[in-house]
Amino acid sequence: MKTIVRLLMMATIGFGIPVCSQAQTYPAKLIKIIVPSPGGATTDTLARIISEKLQEKWGQPVIVDDRAGAAGNIGAEEAIKSAPDGYTLLFSYPAPLVVNKTLYTKLSYDPDSFVPISLVATVPLVLAVNPKLAAASVQQLIAFANTHPNELNYASQGYGTTGHLAGELFKSMAGIEIVHVPYKGSTPALTDLLGGQVQMMFIELSTVLGQIEAGKLRALAVGSERRNRFLPDVPAMAEVLPGFQALTWFGLVAPPGSQGRSSTNSRQPFPKQSTNRMRPSGSST
Repeated sequence: MKTIVRLLMMATIGFGIPVCSQAQTYPAKLIKIIVPSPGGATTDTLARIISEKLQEKWGQPVIVDDRAGAAGNIGAEEAIKSAPDGYTLLFSYPAPLVVNKTLYTKLSYDPDSFVPISLVATVPLVLAVNPKLAAASVQQLIAFANTHPNELNYASQGYGTTGHLAGELFKSMAGIEIVHVPYKGSTPALTDLLGGQVQMMFIELSTVLGQIEAGKLRALAVGSERRNRFLPDVPAMAEVLPGFQALTWFGLVAPPGSQGRSSTNSRQPFPKQSTNRMRPSGSST
């Protein structure tokens, strides 16, 4: 767990702005951060790290409220209905904010109407496989898939998630046929990957680094442009499939209409340059 937290903290954008002056009116009470993921997921873990830092800076309670389901739409719907006063925020991965509007014919909320506060972190994905799979490299995996079309299953956290899009990108670039098995979040998907019910998954490195180091999973490639310092012997997927990149990002937004002092002060603990960088990277969810 300490390794995961360290990795996530390295991924976060620094909290270098001093504590807000007591003369400022915001925040004057508890702040709630809605997370559209189940407890224990990377989004939830990172949100709790951030909430602790914001509580230290603001001197007010900051709580995390997990509202998982419907590929993140349930949490986003709850957040968008909240008062635009800066006391309810949404901490999200890409799907509810930029991906789902292309997957669903109709959403009950407008993702583009959220007020961006900051891009908080980017985390590389890793292609992790069950160690029982007879493939010790991406090349061997592709060769096996070519001779056994549709026999390999890859898990994802759900439709439209980074793992889903990364898997489809891999299928397309490698020219193979593998079967997508969507789950409701990382935890059940990872459980079945460890148990061998599915053979492979693109998942946040921070989530599975411990299992990889323990030999419970095998890392075949990382989705970052270059090799990752935590897995220096694992190639970047781009070494095998040039141009492949799979990262996920996490951003903090406010309900529509959150302008003025509350949204400005919500943004203060984060560098100004991050505000307009909330875009998918590579095959992000």
